[in-house]
Amino acid sequence: MSTARIQDPELLPDDELDRSLRPRRLEDFVGQDSIKDQLAVSIAAAASRGEALDHVLLAGPPGLGKTSLAQIIAAELGVPFVQTAGPALERKGDVAAFLTALEPRAVFFVDEIHRLPRALEETFYPAMEDGALPITVGQGAGARIVTLDLPPFTLIGATTRSGLLTTPLRDRFGIQHRLEHYDPEHLARIVRRSARLLDVAIEDGGAEAIAQRSRGTPRVANRLLKRVRDYAEVRGGGVVTGVVAAAALDLLEVDHEGLDRLDREILRAICEKFSGGPVGLSTLAVAVGEEQDTIEDVYEPYLLQRGLIERTPRGRAATRRAFQHLGLHPPGPLALL
Repeated sequence: MSTARIQDPELLPDDELDRSLRPRRLEDFVGQDSIKDQLAVSIAAAASRGEALDHVLLAGPPGLGKTSLAQIIAAELGVPFVQTAGPALERKGDVAAFLTALEPRAVFFVDEIHRLPRALEETFYPAMEDGALPITVGQGAGARIVTLDLPPFTLIGATTRSGLLTTPLRDRFGIQHRLEHYDPEHLARIVRRSARLLDVAIEDGGAEAIAQRSRGTPRVANRLLKRVRDYAEVRGGGVVTGVVAAAALDLLEVDHEGLDRLDREILRAICEKFSGGPVGLSTLAVAVGEEQDTIEDVYEPYLLQRGLIERTPRGRAATRRAFQHLGLHPPGPLALL
């Protein structure tokens, strides 16, 4: 018996709601204009030849649209989209199961590809280059290698840490793009589009207030929009104005720079506990009670982008701007800058 899928965005759980806000076509994808233009040419050329698109590597901080772009590429090509993640592939058999089941020209999306076990990378090399998959049959002296022919396909890898990819794997991606943080203007457009899909009444001032505090990240913008919507319904008459959005974001402890409570804890730890630094990442992680990877992948890129911290050979250090943001007096050397 089939179950009808709920289509009303208001009734969807958060994970499905996020998917419902994803753009479906390249023309609907806001920002990253240079990447979109290059992809449009590559997609049109591959489609006109009836070939699979060359393998694509999408890099950049979390929440910038790598998964959305991968889905859009498949939609634009009119081919199936198959998704997995690097940590989910543990054995060569896992890779073989995915690759042998692909339809011709399908898009195979591997999220967090930098976390792919090194032993499995060699399995991808012949598949990406020659469309072949060597399989070992049997054990010991009687073992033999059987090569399976694969249909042409496009591997799209997404990574937040491209530096962890080995050179042989990275070089096998013919198309490589790095997504950058969004400016407030593009984020405001994304907020207005999402508000229309969610049937939320929003003024330009409300969209701009949310965009300004969204850390340059569409995922954060959509998350804040949903929380601001709740506040507007309860305390703002149902309309997201600039004043209502600012009040809601203040309640959420998201300040005018887009920093949340943990961002400020990281800055305060460096500035107060370690006199501005430098302090090692492991020590900083213990000081704020957070994992090193989370600080490095989620929080640090935005703090670096805003010029609030810097990386040094001896660890992380706060800038003069960080002290000013916290309302603290910088130590001697910084105070003279």
